[in-house]
Amino acid sequence: MSQKPTLFTSLSPALLHLYDVKDTVVVVIDVFRATSTIAAALYNGAQYIIPVDAVSRAVEISQEVGGIAAGERDGKLAEGLSHGNSPLEYTKDFIENKILVLTTTNGTKLLHMALANGADDIITGSFPNLSSVCHYLVKQNKNVILACAGWKDRFNIEDTLFAGAVIDKVKEHFTIHCDSSLMAHNLYTQNQSDLLKFAENLTHYHRLVNRFGYIDDIEFCLTADVADVLPLYQEEKLVRG
Repeated sequence: MSQKPTLFTSLSPALLHLYDVKDTVVVVIDVFRATSTIAAALYNGAQYIIPVDAVSRAVEISQEVGGIAAGERDGKLAEGLSHGNSPLEYTKDFIENKILVLTTTNGTKLLHMALANGADDIITGSFPNLSSVCHYLVKQNKNVILACAGWKDRFNIEDTLFAGAVIDKVKEHFTIHCDSSLMAHNLYTQNQSDLLKFAENLTHYHRLVNRFGYIDDIEFCLTADVADVLPLYQEEKLVRG
């Protein structure tokens, strides 16, 4: 029997350098809210998304391509951007056939780190596109790194929960000897019956809901398969895979 590929979970961008990303599928995970917003926009018909790591670049590129400059810093709309990082903003009637240029505090930065480290197979994942992510990982039959964006290099629970949900669905297909993956899986299985209730404990929930009132965003971000597309990174763009 052929050996199964390996799966590891990186709990923070600050830990990504410890993993070999070459010939590996890297899943960029930023549940609240970048990778949920990416799934929503592509699901609702965006042509493609250009993820960038600086607000100034987002503005510049959006002007070049005639796209929408969007994103946030510290959870709120960054100066110079026309739209935020809420998945609910990107409805079909707004985003269909448009180009989204997105920059966020954690998620887009992590994607660029993975590229800089030599990753050549990058997708983005969140609960809204859980099944598409899992199908892709099984089909590729390559080593996997579930890369959590965290919050400014700190650990966060919602990204780790999603890693656990992926592991729960694909674990038969991979060799997993990794304490962070074990923790992620346990965290998910213990709380999967009511993720929204559990999320009330999380620091990022408090940041987004108590300060900005984004409870509908949080609910969307924790709902499986409501925007079930595969965002695949190709030629500096995220496209539907």
